[in-house]
Order: sequence, then structure tokens, then C-alpha cells
Amino acid sequence: MSQLLEKRLELKDIDMLSSQDSVVHRLHPLSKFLVTILYIVIVISFPKYNFSGLLTMILYPIVMFQLAAVPIRTCFIKLKVVLPLVCAVGIVNPFLDHTPILQLGNITITGGVVSMLTLMMKGVFSLMSSYLLIATTSIDSICGALRRIHVPDMMVTLLLLTYRYVGMMMDEVGVMYDAYMLRAPGQKGIHISAWGSFLGQLLLRTMDRGEELYNSMLLRGYKGEFPHAKTVPFHLNSLLYLLISLFFFLMARGVNLTATIGNLLMR
Repeated sequence: MSQLLEKRLELKDIDMLSSQDSVVHRLHPLSKFLVTILYIVIVISFPKYNFSGLLTMILYPIVMFQLAAVPIRTCFIKLKVVLPLVCAVGIVNPFLDHTPILQLGNITITGGVVSMLTLMMKGVFSLMSSYLLIATTSIDSICGALRRIHVPDMMVTLLLLTYRYVGMMMDEVGVMYDAYMLRAPGQKGIHISAWGSFLGQLLLRTMDRGEELYNSMLLRGYKGEFPHAKTVPFHLNSLLYLLISLFFFLMARGVNLTATIGNLLMR
């Protein structure tokens, strides 16, 4: 049960991070959303052997984390469950691709090793940029940005309510678990004979809470749009951020900056 409470606190921590005030937080949500999508697309488009060129893309999340005053270690702590899965995607590549790529003394670096590291970095960089978006932009602002680019109301509403419903369901599970343990002191977990009734009660309670949540949204004027959400004007800073980011992504994709800087330093 402590793990469930920990996950609930993590959601609250993300909401607190997104409500902070910084240069990145004040940018328009639509510009941050588009830059994140562009970043992930550019990162994924790197060839499997272009590991040195891909390393240049780490500059974007590092700089943005610093400007947003969000510790990078927080990103890896929050994503500790997903990161091993992402890194395991290309773990079989060294056994399948034995093409020599680089010779370091007596050690031969094969194409499988390079492609494995490239796949791992693609996953890590994509997760870092996604976490940066949700850590600097509230869910309401993200939904508002989606509506600005004419994403269907139903999909945006589903995203918003799913996010709200997950936290609400965790709260209900916590209340029910505490009530169960008070009636069964000393018992480790929920007995298998009570699983059916526990899940049934959870379904009924969350349906009631969900209905109350939706009615409260209607009373506040919800009609598929987000007039109640905090909006950020699309100022010149947001446009410059979008253009500069796009220029850097395209330059990093077209020119191997890491190799270029390395050659200049070797001269």
C-alpha cells in the first residue's frame, strides 16, 4: 500500500512542479508541446550508428531543466520503472550485428554495440523531454494546447478525465484499504476471498466520485473547452523559443556537432 501512496504523491509532486514560476513555465503550452514533439521526432530519426551525432541532442533537456529549475535527478527518479524497459530494447543488438565500427587498441566496437547505445539514448532522451513537458506545464494547459491545434474534444476530454480519475481512484483505494485493515488487524494485505467485493466496491465508489467530478465541471461552465484553465498568451518569447529550438534540432540532425568539435580540438 505504501507503493500506491508513493505513486499518488508523485502525481502531486508533478502538479506542484508544473505550478512553479520560471522562464520555461511562462512559455506558451502550445510552443512547449510542439517543441517536445519535434524533439522526439528528430531524436528518433537519427541513424542507428550515429551515436556521436545523437549525443548533441542531450543539450536541449539539460539546458531546459536548468532554466526551469527542475533537478535532472528528479526525472530519473520518477522514471526509474520505465527507464530499464527502454534501455532493454536494444540489448540483443550486440549478438545480432557483428560489423566492426571502431577499433580502440585491441578492443573492437561492433555495430551491435553502437546501435544498442543509440537506441538506449533515443529512449532516454525522449523520456526526458516528455517529463520536462509535464513538469513545466499543467494538464489543463496541455489540454488547452491540444484544442488550439484542433484535436477532437472527445480525445482531449478523455485525456483530462483519465489523469484526474487516476488520482481519484488512488485516493479511494487508500481509504478502502485503511478501512479493511482496521477490520483485519495484523493481516498482511487483502485476503483473496475479499478481492471480488473489494474491486466491486472500488468500482461503485469511483463511479460515484467520477459522476460528482463531472457534475462539478459542468457547474463551472465546462462545455468541452477549457475556459477555466490558466492560459498563457503566445508572446514573442514563445515564438523565439520555438524557432530557436527548431533551428538547433535541424542543425544537430544535419551536422555531427560532436565530431566537428572533436576534430577542432584535436588540431
